[in-house]
Amino acid sequence: RRVVITKDDTIWYSDIWRGYIGHLDPKTGQVEEFLSPSGTGSQPYGMSLIGDAIWYSESGTKPGTVVRFDPQNKTFQSWPIPGGGYIVRNTSVTPDGNLALANSLTNEVTLVRIAK
Repeated sequence: RRVVITKDDTIWYSDIWRGYIGHLDPKTGQVEEFLSPSGTGSQPYGMSLIGDAIWYSESGTKPGTVVRFDPQNKTFQSWPIPGGGYIVRNTSVTPDGNLALANSLTNEVTLVRIAK
């Protein structure tokens, strides 16, 4: 549903309908996929890259969650979005390296402050 390209020119994507995020290496054609922490109904959506970490939202959970995935260690962390944040279709990185979430159903923006 959304993609980011990392420094090594590989592509990360979210598969909203299966509940996975995936990694495609265009040089080799190799694909690796990871089940999102909330499972097959998690509906991973908006996606951004901050540093070397992949950040995205799980829109199928109540409340919605924001997820950090570390591609090196292949580990996830997730947090509920304050106020619910249901259906985050887009995310963006602020100039100071934080994450902004566009919360479609609540008509709000959530700022996730990333520890430096």
